[in-house]
Amino acid sequence: MARGIASASADSILDALARGTDYPGNAAVWVKLHTGDPGSAGTSNAAGETTRKQASFAAASGGANASNADVAWTNVSTNETITDVSYWTASTAGTFIGSCQLTASKQLFAGDTFTIPSGSLTMALTPLAA
Repeated sequence: MARGIASASADSILDALARGTDYPGNAAVWVKLHTGDPGSAGTSNAAGETTRKQASFAAASGGANASNADVAWTNVSTNETITDVSYWTASTAGTFIGSCQLTASKQLFAGDTFTIPSGSLTMALTPLAA
């Protein structure tokens, strides 16, 4: 199982913390749907619905942040069960940031609207010192 922060993202954050290198962050975060674990490159089990949607996140607190608006796909193109999402730096191509499994899988049918509610997507760096 390879869900979580991408190795390259983790390396960049750690280099910024421990070596003083510049970490510019991402201008935007785009969400892609998957029918299983996206894998270490974010490319496995890609959904037939290929449109990436932009997500916005609240300021981090306690080592984590969460989406602060709904992310919705309208009129999906295929029948499939969505189990995971991956995060990217662009609407197409771009750099893989990380991935996560949805709390509950969702069966979609062509023409459906699929919405991930505000606060349901999270990113975290753990463990934190107590």
